[in-house]
Amino acid sequence: MAVLKKLRASTLMETLMATILIVVIFMLSSMLLNSLLTNTNKHNDDMVRQELLLLQYQYKNGVLHLPYYSDLELWEIEVVKEESNAMSGVLFVALHPETQKEISYRITDE
Repeated sequence: MAVLKKLRASTLMETLMATILIVVIFMLSSMLLNSLLTNTNKHNDDMVRQELLLLQYQYKNGVLHLPYYSDLELWEIEVVKEESNAMSGVLFVALHPETQKEISYRITDE
């Protein structure tokens, strides 16, 4: 049979301090992860880029009628034909009103 050793017990104050440290570290890490997740979602523009590529595909295949205006969640999307002296083409623009971020693609007519 194994010999049982006496273990030194910790005091109530040590236990409380250890618990407080664990809770504080958990709170700080959860706040950090929350802010990272919020920023990642706020600046994620993959869905809008995919929508713009879909609109380009539709335009090239003659399905999209110009001018085209739409909203995709918080993004404002517009597709307009632009005429200038040098060249003409179609401009695909997505604008996020809160962050003022703009994504644009241009297709030139040949």
